[in-house]
Amino acid sequence: MRPDDLPPDFLAKLDAVTGKRSRIVVEHILEHGFITTDDLKTAYGYDHPPRAVRDVREQGIPIETFSVDGEGGKRIAAYRFGDPSDVRSDAFHGRSVLPKALKEALIATFGARCAICLCELEERCLQTDHRVPYEVAGAQAEDAPDPADYMLVCGSCNRAKSWSCEHCANAQDERSAAVCRACYWAFPEEYSHIALHQIRRLAITWTDDEVATFEKLEAAAEAAHEPMPDYVKSVIERHLRRK
Repeated sequence: MRPDDLPPDFLAKLDAVTGKRSRIVVEHILEHGFITTDDLKTAYGYDHPPRAVRDVREQGIPIETFSVDGEGGKRIAAYRFGDPSDVRSDAFHGRSVLPKALKEALIATFGARCAICLCELEERCLQTDHRVPYEVAGAQAEDAPDPADYMLVCGSCNRAKSWSCEHCANAQDERSAAVCRACYWAFPEEYSHIALHQIRRLAITWTDDEVATFEKLEAAAEAAHEPMPDYVKSVIERHLRRK
């Protein structure tokens, strides 16, 4: 879709999009028709392309995801504007920076650890994230946010959550907050699905002295010629059968 084909009111909303990353996405799509994950990585230096696209969606601009051939024929994600009539006025101005006091409240309650992988980290390595994605929950009272609506996550888990939400039909189409609240990425301690799929996930980390145990487990998996996740599952199954 060329800029000349877009309604004037939609173009006006695009002009008002703020933020460096979101402006890059908007301007690139206006010029080229779409932007790919490779464009965002190689041309603009973003290691987590879906986050840049979410910046635009969070300001109410509809973005469609599709796939194109990348280098070497590998299929990669690409993004273009969706139906201009799907602009969300309630999310148009985007989210504001979350107050530092919110992060401090979460640390005081849960400790300095990621809510997903439970790994303890330095406070600066943790990010405050909405349990229900902003583009689903919409604008909240972020001048006095409720800590129950947020979680602390490490960068790795935040990227995994973003990717999963990026490909979830509910987050992109239905936008049901109730469905999101039943998802692993919102409440990993009690959930019924992961991005609408019947999947159960266990995030385990080994730290400090525990690393030696992990290396023994890794060696045993290699000796059994099994991928590490499969080997761990088989160990657990054997243990439960003995019960």
